[in-house]
Amino acid sequence: MSHFTIKQGVLHAESVALPAIAEKFGTPAYIYSRAALEAALQEFLDVLSAHPAGNDALVCYAVKANSNLAVLNLFARMGAGFDIVSGGELQRVLAAGADPQKIVFSGVGKTAAEMKLALDTGILCFNIESPAELERLNDVAGQCGKTAPVSLRVNPNVDPKTHPYISTGLKEAKFGVAYDDALALYRRASALPNIEVAGIDCHIGSQLLDPAPFVEALDRILALVDQLTAAGIRIHHLDLGGGLGIKYKDDQVQPTVASYLNPLLDKLAGRGLKVVLEPGRRLVGNAGLLLTRVEFLKPGEGKNFAIIDAAMNDLIRPALYKEWHDILPVTPRSGEVRAYDVVGPVCETGDFLGLARPLCIEAGDLLAVMSAGAYGMSMASNYNVRPRAVEVMVDGDQVFQIRRRETVAELYAGEQVLPA
Repeated sequence: MSHFTIKQGVLHAESVALPAIAEKFGTPAYIYSRAALEAALQEFLDVLSAHPAGNDALVCYAVKANSNLAVLNLFARMGAGFDIVSGGELQRVLAAGADPQKIVFSGVGKTAAEMKLALDTGILCFNIESPAELERLNDVAGQCGKTAPVSLRVNPNVDPKTHPYISTGLKEAKFGVAYDDALALYRRASALPNIEVAGIDCHIGSQLLDPAPFVEALDRILALVDQLTAAGIRIHHLDLGGGLGIKYKDDQVQPTVASYLNPLLDKLAGRGLKVVLEPGRRLVGNAGLLLTRVEFLKPGEGKNFAIIDAAMNDLIRPALYKEWHDILPVTPRSGEVRAYDVVGPVCETGDFLGLARPLCIEAGDLLAVMSAGAYGMSMASNYNVRPRAVEVMVDGDQVFQIRRRETVAELYAGEQVLPA
């Protein structure tokens, strides 16, 4: 069910017409649906609770997908944990009400200061991605007088069949520990005085629409778990990572959470392993859109351009990954349809949100860039000294500003010129 629908000829977020939001908050604006966010998480919770292997599972939302405090707080209220990749994300989730014992810390470059902060916070687990990181964590934990719970992020070398920039489980990836090296590194971890082996972690990629690679990866991970058990190393939890994709365009089929999880849970039945999941995009991607206004129409001999007030600094996925987002007129018109490149005002040829889109539009019209709830605002920048967009949450017929629009003065408030 989509929570963004046309009603009486106008696109709505839940019960609120998008033009009303534009009038009150301006554009560009990120707009999220509370109902869509809660429904996405609830789908995971329902599937897990219905399966014996998922009864005590923990869903740790991947904060990098969308780190707004209101989004984090909604998930925390529903009992979710969080997958973080920096000390900054740790402080964000704590500010949003996270339970420290539901936080897992991933990422390849954890600093000593970040490790100390996480140890002092009392997080659930560190996902270790290299031998050097393991040694550093042992040293930091010893200095703090603490024991660090760890799992190793193991690369099963499974091809997730997704964009190369978001394939993370192949042997050539910067992430994780090579499968063939994992047993030796677990032995080392077990021997270190300030380390406690807690689990095993696997994340093969993002935006996966075929659940088959998840099953293949799990088979390899479970074979390693059996080797660890034989070596006397007990694994308490299995972190299956995230990566389940969403539907960005009509020709894509979005897999259900049940079709993804149930085959995995079936393989885990009777093993006594606590399941940890790290969904990000799947929880927020289709729960948000980017609202923008057409500034000019610029016809040309080879192309027609619709120049909008949003840009690649607001939503970089089309420019960075060449990825598709549906672009819909907020108030559809009848008339001549033309193919437009939908481009922003940033001084880059690659500043586009969509190419050759069939649209019937005029200057001043509002457009909705759909499926923008994930890796939109969280990857936004101030390139060309552009303040980042306002963020709002729709809850039924109510609208809440959950992050105000930046001002230009704020962008250089921390800078100063040299003395005369």
